[in-house]
Amino acid sequence: MTVESVRPEAQPPVAPELREPPLAGGGVPLLGHGWKMVRDPLAFMATLREHGDVVRIKLGPKTVYAVTAPDLTGALALSTDFEIAGPLWESLEGLLGKEGVATANGPRHRRQRRTIQPAFRLDAIPGYGPIMEEEAHALTERWKPGETIDCTSESFRIAVRIAARCLLRGAYMDVRAERLCAALDTLFRGMYRRMVIPLGPLYNLPLPANRTFNRALADFHLLVDEIVAERRASGQKPDDLLTALLDAKDENGDPIGEQEIHDQVVAILTAGAETVASTIMWLLHVLSEHPEHADKVCAEVESVTGGRPVAFEDVRRLGHTGNVVVEAMRLRPAIWILTRRAVADTSLGGYRIPAGADIVYSPYAIQRDPKSYAHHLEFDPDRWLPERVKDVPKYAMSPFGVGNRKCPSDHFSMAMLTLLTAALSTAYRFEQVSGSSDATRVGITLHPHELLLRPVPRD
Repeated sequence: MTVESVRPEAQPPVAPELREPPLAGGGVPLLGHGWKMVRDPLAFMATLREHGDVVRIKLGPKTVYAVTAPDLTGALALSTDFEIAGPLWESLEGLLGKEGVATANGPRHRRQRRTIQPAFRLDAIPGYGPIMEEEAHALTERWKPGETIDCTSESFRIAVRIAARCLLRGAYMDVRAERLCAALDTLFRGMYRRMVIPLGPLYNLPLPANRTFNRALADFHLLVDEIVAERRASGQKPDDLLTALLDAKDENGDPIGEQEIHDQVVAILTAGAETVASTIMWLLHVLSEHPEHADKVCAEVESVTGGRPVAFEDVRRLGHTGNVVVEAMRLRPAIWILTRRAVADTSLGGYRIPAGADIVYSPYAIQRDPKSYAHHLEFDPDRWLPERVKDVPKYAMSPFGVGNRKCPSDHFSMAMLTLLTAALSTAYRFEQVSGSSDATRVGITLHPHELLLRPVPRD
């Protein structure tokens, strides 16, 4: 008999016991950490990393799990144990509805993605190039040297015009852009308050703030109805995203319902207006705050174009310009907070996550994490050079999301933003004027409070 023959039978390894995430300090009765999320949410979310990779916070009576590590945000986005739901999406339901691609899950979401995806294929985007060029150069020609630019209204104007002309083939531009600007600013700030302080029926009381919010919501949905009605009345069927929606079929092969068409157009306008406009505002801030990079962009554009107006076909050769856009989105992401909900008992990073739990994470905090970025608060476009980008941890920079929830318009938006930055930088230098405030205005999205700039023509 050998020694080996009397060894006990090998046992399977014991799975490590799941831990309960630590509870963040500083909560108060009734509101929990909601008061911190109202007072200084960006700082609060950034400090949670000090407590662990997953941290429990209280929003009113509700316990929410905050994820602070980049790798876990990637795991969260890619896992089927979590779905689009939670405080953010509940607060947005009045705007986005329940039947659009932004809030759908499962088979409905996959079918809706298939409907809209062709509009954003890589081979489709060059077809939008002439419109992007025309709008970018028209903007630089419309601004007058020495005048004061209200960057909020101007950013919404250009974002809505490009989205409307490219994706909806519509002539509903400037007046509706102004309406969108006013409505979405009110809505996204009001929805953020509803997310962090869920007071339920109190938001239905006829208080001035509630009445303002409801008027903005009604006008936004009226605007969407106008867009759809005008297309139907025209009898035209151009090859665009709105035609694809009007011709789309559901899982049974029947035409999709009016509410789904409405909610899909809402998603297009929300992404094409609020998020893109916010990024344009921050890019204008960058050009005024960092003139050395604006000069470098100008020099790069001139070296590529030889002095002719920048064109869509030049975008792929504007490396530094693209890196300026990416770095602006790293430091000032339009969407700074996201939520998910666990559909079953599961785990994340060794922590226990119960079924039905709401999970929150902040791209703003993740993308400014000193554990991921050297000189994390410094504006440094060169960190995206090929030889340096490999040092950035995976999922530490995902401005368009990951997995099946990744924004389908990522390449469309990057091309537009790069072209706009190139056109603006070659035409002007920018200076902030008296009364301007570049303080961050926090709602569901981030943008400068009131950025006022003066364009100074380049020689």
